[in-house]
Amino acid sequence: MFRFLSLAVLMALLSSFTNADEGIYLLGPGDLISISVYDEPDLSLKELRIGLSGQISYPLLGDIRVEGLSPKELEIRLTERLKGPYLVDPSVTVSIINYRPFYVTGEVKKPGSYSFHPGLTIDRAISIAGGFTERASKSKIYVVHDDDDSSDKTRTKLADVVRPGDVITVEQSFF
Repeated sequence: MFRFLSLAVLMALLSSFTNADEGIYLLGPGDLISISVYDEPDLSLKELRIGLSGQISYPLLGDIRVEGLSPKELEIRLTERLKGPYLVDPSVTVSIINYRPFYVTGEVKKPGSYSFHPGLTIDRAISIAGGFTERASKSKIYVVHDDDDSSDKTRTKLADVVRPGDVITVEQSFF
């Protein structure tokens, strides 16, 4: 009984990490990646920027849509497409060299684009942008997520996690 219960708890914890909001990085336009195929230097690309179309051009395979895939999913996709017609048992590794930036606008001292890094929160992003101005509202902070097609701004909290491509806006306080 105890083993079953602990297994159920473990499965619930693991499933919580499969959500894009909770730690799995999804590739998008502007990311700089590296693709390595073991023992195949002609298929290994040291630096490859994902284009605005969300695609990459890869040797032998042509254009491949990578937007919205995790690096692991891209590894699997490339392995499947290379296996058979081109290689017997390819070993593919995808690494992120540079994440796409996030943006901070509004009542911060240095609005602009900044380099993303995993685990970044709204309060840290605002600190990177020089902190709040004297007129900033610390409760009226909004975010537009890069992967949100509606482009609706959502009220956010200082402890919320920033995603790559996010646009964070700090509104002005009237008092």
